[in-house]
Amino acid sequence: MKTLSNVVDGVSTPSTGRLLELVSPVTGEVYGQAPCSTEEEVDAAFAAASRAFASWRLTTPAQRQLALFRLADALADHAEEFADLESEDTGKPRATLVADEIDQSVDQLRFFAGAARDLDGRAAAEYAEGFT
Repeated sequence: MKTLSNVVDGVSTPSTGRLLELVSPVTGEVYGQAPCSTEEEVDAAFAAASRAFASWRLTTPAQRQLALFRLADALADHAEEFADLESEDTGKPRATLVADEIDQSVDQLRFFAGAARDLDGRAAAEYAEGFT
């Protein structure tokens, strides 16, 4: 049985709250557990995101584009694994998940990676660090 955890500040952290059962919609069997985060855990995740935003907001379009391309590549590289997980979690037919959902998600990430460098108007010339 799988036991999922929260990831806060890049660190996998088991929840101190209760665990929710993950039930296969196909078989009705419990296949794992997921955290039902406490108020303190949610606050810690929010604080970590706020700290990350302080530096992320200063990144250039080129840095943001690279981050989105890397995310798209990672999703594409693990498409089969994600399809297995999504099928187990939702009961969707495994055969259609890669082409119908995962490949589409990869394409959208790559589209928005390109859009990160296609700024219009006031922001168009702000490609230097500290100006975007």
